[in-house]
Parts: sequence; structure tokens; C-alpha cells
Amino acid sequence: MAKGFMPGMGGNMQQMMMKAQRMQQDIQRVQEEVGNSELEYSAGGGAVKVTIYGRKEIKSIEIAPECVDPDDVEMLQDLVIAAVNGAIALADETMNKEMSKVTGGMNLPF
Repeated sequence: MAKGFMPGMGGNMQQMMMKAQRMQQDIQRVQEEVGNSELEYSAGGGAVKVTIYGRKEIKSIEIAPECVDPDDVEMLQDLVIAAVNGAIALADETMNKEMSKVTGGMNLPF
């Protein structure tokens, strides 16, 4: 920005730019930290457990042997879907919560 463009704003503008740069660095750090964190979500009282990374990549799915019923595969499918969807929602919620700490609650698209 050219000097004299907005008299009296030089120092404030420079401080604002430095704060924005720090915020950007903090956002990148949080995205990496949360993205690499492991989150667990279970459905059916623990019958199906999904472990997901914060970047929404599934690490594992554990299915309790007692909930495997060849006569009711549909129930197991529903439990897996519920656990995966819950894990994804947990990853979103965790990322939003941590980002809110960095951005001071500003609703920024990530």
C-alpha cells in the first residue's frame, strides 16, 4: 500500500496485516493438528465403532461379533452407516470448535 494513501493508517494497517498472517498460520496449524487426530464414534451401544482422522479419513471399523447375524445383515449395515456418519459429524464438530478458538468465532469457510 502506498504511503499517504490513507494518512494515519500505516501502523494500524501493518498491525492488522501481521495479525491476519498470524491467524492464517494458526489456522494451518489447527487444520494439521485436528486433521491428524484420531476420533472415535460408536453406534448400537458399542456394537460398531469407527475410528476416523479429523481430515475425515476412516482409520478403522470394529464390529462386535455378537452383532453379526446372517439373518439380519440390514441391521449391521444400518449400524455401520450410523457409526460412519456420526464419526464424520464428530470430525466436523471438532474442526469447527478448534477453528473457532483461532478465529475468535468469525464464520470463515475452511
